[in-house]
Amino acid sequence: MSESSELMPRWTIPLIYILVSLVGGAVILRLETTYFPYEHAMSVASGQAFLSAVSSGMIALTGIVFAVSFVLIQFSAAAYSPRLTMLLASDPRLFHALGIFIATFLYSLQALTWTDRGGSGGVPVISAWIVIALLVLSMVVFARTIQFVSDLQIGSVLQTIGTRGRAVIRTMFHPLDPKTESAATQTAAAVRDLPASHQRVAYHGPPRAIAALDTTALVALAERADATIVLDVAVGDTVVTNTTLLHVHGGTEIERDSLLRAVGLASSRTFEQDPKYAIRILVDIAIRALSPAVNDPTTAVQALDQIEDLLLRLGGSAFDVGRVHDASGALRLVFPIPTWDDYLALAFDEIRQFGGSSVQVMRRMKAALVNLRESLSVERRRVAVIAYLGHLDLEIERSEFDDADRAAARKEDRQGLGLSRGTS
Repeated sequence: MSESSELMPRWTIPLIYILVSLVGGAVILRLETTYFPYEHAMSVASGQAFLSAVSSGMIALTGIVFAVSFVLIQFSAAAYSPRLTMLLASDPRLFHALGIFIATFLYSLQALTWTDRGGSGGVPVISAWIVIALLVLSMVVFARTIQFVSDLQIGSVLQTIGTRGRAVIRTMFHPLDPKTESAATQTAAAVRDLPASHQRVAYHGPPRAIAALDTTALVALAERADATIVLDVAVGDTVVTNTTLLHVHGGTEIERDSLLRAVGLASSRTFEQDPKYAIRILVDIAIRALSPAVNDPTTAVQALDQIEDLLLRLGGSAFDVGRVHDASGALRLVFPIPTWDDYLALAFDEIRQFGGSSVQVMRRMKAALVNLRESLSVERRRVAVIAYLGHLDLEIERSEFDDADRAAARKEDRQGLGLSRGTS
């Protein structure tokens, strides 16, 4: 069972900087003392004072910056959604900054040990200039890190989540052919026509989330065995011990370990191959903002901006990626994927339920659904949106609004409150 590439250990980034600093420092300092004389105006006392100040200052700066950064990240994640902690704390920029800070500290420390080495009375001036360059680079990175931390306001966080979701959609889906039959119908028909299953592969271990599927490897395995692999789990599912992962239909039996290596696991859900996860986090932020303890419907409206954009992109995509054929056209892999109705329910159900007492949220949802209705080219998806508009009207009708508020809640308004556009 493989671990998802999304969760490759970030500690390897500062480790690379540390190794380069140590090896590079040892080589450069040795070459400098061997081939370049110490003929310059810097005294030993000045060199030692400068290098000591840089090394001690950098290690102190590193501790302060990252302590404050992770406290702010934890606070922001708790305020928006606990699932944001991993996203924000694993940002590569933080680990590159940590690596550069430590590299500056280590190189200056090495240069300090070579100052007046063996009573030579010299200072490694080339390395001193390298330390100055690293110090300037550290200050630039420090400024960018502070900017990153200060950008943890709700608008930037929502934009970051939306960007990750758009990237996954762009990678996983291809443009829709309106004539294509629905993926759910085709997948069900494909599975019904398969020979009986002769191999079951189950998971055994602690709970893990399905983070990614190596479809290329699975298709290759199925092709060699002249079989079809049908996965019972989808990306985003949590599996517990004895959960059935897949069945093999037709052909010969496939090595179990090879099948398990093609299923990527992680301790929690990731964005990799999972467009639902971006919507899930956006909905979490919206319903947390709608809780009585927070009472911030404007944040929910901002989350709906990103949700609408993701749904528009999904609505223009084909959902037939749940079936993979080999070069000859034979079906080799079937795995479950969400339907349009699943995406619609995930995006709006909880916000509708928790935001049913907010005129602002109802108006923004109405505008999003009307835009989806007008933009979708597949009739079945348009019908689902129209049905959901009726469901939204029922929610407004059952609310505690008076007649005037009900009439206001039925208006479309992309701002929530501010610019009504009708009651379509």
